[in-house]
Amino acid sequence: MSAETVKPVGELPVPSDLRMARLLGPVLLASAVSLLPFTVFSTFLVPISADAGTSVAAMGGLRGLGGLAALGVGAAVAPLLDRVPKQYTAGGGLVLLGLSAVLGAAGQFLALAAFCLLVGAATSVLNPALAADAADRFGSGAAAGRAATLVTATQSLTAMLAAPLVALPALLWGWRGNLLAVAVISVALSVVFFRRRPAPVAASDDGPRLGYLASFRALAGVPGAVPLLVVALLRTAAFMGYLSYLAAFYDSRFELDPELFALVWTLSGAAFFVGNLLAGRYTSAERPWIRPEHMLTASLLVALGAVAGFYFATNLVLALVLTAVLGASHATVAACVVTLLVRRCGPLRGSALGVNAAGMSLGTFAGAAIGGVGLGLAGYPGTAIAFGGITLLALAASLFVRPGAEA
Repeated sequence: MSAETVKPVGELPVPSDLRMARLLGPVLLASAVSLLPFTVFSTFLVPISADAGTSVAAMGGLRGLGGLAALGVGAAVAPLLDRVPKQYTAGGGLVLLGLSAVLGAAGQFLALAAFCLLVGAATSVLNPALAADAADRFGSGAAAGRAATLVTATQSLTAMLAAPLVALPALLWGWRGNLLAVAVISVALSVVFFRRRPAPVAASDDGPRLGYLASFRALAGVPGAVPLLVVALLRTAAFMGYLSYLAAFYDSRFELDPELFALVWTLSGAAFFVGNLLAGRYTSAERPWIRPEHMLTASLLVALGAVAGFYFATNLVLALVLTAVLGASHATVAACVVTLLVRRCGPLRGSALGVNAAGMSLGTFAGAAIGGVGLGLAGYPGTAIAFGGITLLALAASLFVRPGAEA
């Protein structure tokens, strides 16, 4: 499919963030809820392990099952996201998320393994369906891209705030109560999605009726789609790999205890949220000073310089500044990728966002593995080389995203 075959429903004006948030209320709430099961699992890993009668290492390793499920299910389901009403797909994902939370609350090792698998599978369908559903409700132009990036900004804000928020109710009903509360909220939200009217979508002569494999071929034919998906995978590998060893770096270099490091994590999360929010707003402007394609490349250049300097920083203030820069620059890249995929892929935006989510799952595990190899071979200079190299590859891929190919 070429860009010319996509017939957009019309470029709607971009409303304010508050108005858009009100219109997308259930979508944004569902995107926040999607992060809660694994947030509870990570926050209460020690008591969960004790209740299940296993080690923290063994229980923590189950998280990898979720990533594998997200990769497999996300890649398999991606072409189907444009053939089923997206609000129904999102509702099904919420039901599966609720079921997983109930299983996790059982507290047994096998039940928790099933919990991790089902959460990964549910989010791999739910998150791209939510972003695509939000975009569909605002046509095919800048407003559609802004709606999708508002969903990702909500997720980054949730990631930053969720841990302290789930800790407070756990004082009353424990970690099992948290998971059961997630289950109730998920199922209640699913009813809202199943009752919603389908959003108007960009029309195409053949997009929604394409066969399974033909959807992949059509997506590959959208100008810039493949390099954008490659950028997303590599950017995720570089950033999530860096986050995997962030606590260890601050401990070994600056001897920060976990309580103080929590402030570093909040700084990184806040920088990512602000960067994602502002970049999403800027790229939806009618006449942006810098096109999203150029902002994508510039942000990767900033990220490359920041990661190269971070691991050689011996001053705490400098390291904190570079931590914030890395969070903001990667958030900007993520916002540019989502915006361009939504605007270029038209009726294939659900497939594109599904493949993007699967690639990001792969990137999360690949980044941690590659960073571990670099750390083992050459210490933190080795991690700098590893993550710098991945970022450089993403930068090279971004050069193939040519301006002017929006649907």
